[in-house]
Amino acid sequence: MKKYYTRACNFYYGINANLLIKKKLALPLCGNKNIAFDKVEIFIRNNKKVSSNTVGIKEINNLSISCKNKVKQDLKKITLKRKNFLINVNFLETSIMGILNLTPDSFSDGGKFNNSKKAKAHISNMVKEGANIIDIGGESTRPGSKTVSTKMEWKRIKDIIKNFNKNQRKICLSIDTRKSEIMIKGIKCGAHLINDVSGFNYDNHSLSMLNKYNVAKVLHHMKGTPNTMQKNPKYKDVLLDIYDFFENGLKNIDNKKVIIDPGIGFGKNLKHNLTLISKISLFHSLGLPILVGTSRKRFISQLSGDNDSKERIGGTVASVLFLLSQGVQIFRVHNVNEVKQGILVFKKILSNFKN
Repeated sequence: MKKYYTRACNFYYGINANLLIKKKLALPLCGNKNIAFDKVEIFIRNNKKVSSNTVGIKEINNLSISCKNKVKQDLKKITLKRKNFLINVNFLETSIMGILNLTPDSFSDGGKFNNSKKAKAHISNMVKEGANIIDIGGESTRPGSKTVSTKMEWKRIKDIIKNFNKNQRKICLSIDTRKSEIMIKGIKCGAHLINDVSGFNYDNHSLSMLNKYNVAKVLHHMKGTPNTMQKNPKYKDVLLDIYDFFENGLKNIDNKKVIIDPGIGFGKNLKHNLTLISKISLFHSLGLPILVGTSRKRFISQLSGDNDSKERIGGTVASVLFLLSQGVQIFRVHNVNEVKQGILVFKKILSNFKN
C-alpha cells in the first residue's frame, strides 16, 4: 500500500516571501507571511521502498489523483496558522524554552543548579535573556542514565515548581517528566505544559490521567529508554518512521494542544540526527508547532571534531538557525542569551534581504 508524505521546501523570507505570497507564486508556512515556499518534496512509501520527487506548487494538479489529494490535504495543514494555546507563546514568532535541570547527573549541567537559590536565580536570568518557557526536570534522561524514584524526582523539583507562578506569572512553566504522578502534581502547582521524552510510553497511566486536564503536551519521540537508546538504534526510514509515530500518537491524545519534538539524540545516530534536521519541515504537514532540542548534543562534537567545546554554543546556534529557516517555532536550549542573540541577528538579516 502506498503512503504519501509532503515536505514544504524551497523557502523565501521577509520581503521576498511577502511579495511571492501576494503574487500567489508561493504559500505561507504555518500562516507566517515572513516564510514562504513554492515547492514540495513528496515521499512515497510503498512497503519497504521509499522514493521522493520535488514539484512546484503549480504542478500539483498534474500528479496522480491519490497523490494530488493527499498533497492538497497536507498543504492545508502546512499553511494553516497555528493556534496559540500557551501563555506567553506566539507560534508566529520564535520561542525559546530554557532548560533547568535540578539533577546531579544531567549530561552537561548536572548539579549546577540543584539548590533552591541557584535554581531561582537561573530561572530569572533565562527569563531576562529571552526565554518564553522554562522546562524544569528532576530526572536525567541523558544516554545511559538510570531511572530515579518518583519520590526523589518530586523532592528535587517541588519547591521550585510550587513557587514558580509567584515569581514568573507571565512565563510558561513546563514539567520535564516521564511519570504521571509528577505530571499531575505539576499541573496542580500551575504547570502549563507537560514534556515527556518517552512520548507518553513510559508510564501507562500518563495519557489517561492527563486527558482529565486541559493541559498542553509535548509529543516527543524516543527510541528505547535513556539507558538503551544509543545502543545501535535502527529505523526503516528515520524521517517517515517518526512521522508515523507522531500520527499514531496523536490519535490517543484528547485535546489538540500538542507540540511535536522529533527527539534529536534520543535513540538516533549521527546520520539519523542530520536527516531529521535537514528535512525537519516534513513535520509541518501534521499541522502542529514543532519543538527541537539540539543544545549541547553529541552530534555537534561528532561534526566539529577538534573544534568541540564544553558548552557547544557555536554548534547549537548553527543548528538552531538552520531549523529556524525551516519554520521551527520553539527551541529547547541551555544558553538562552547566545541563542536569542543569534536568532535576532539572523531574522533581521533575512527580513531585509531582497533578491
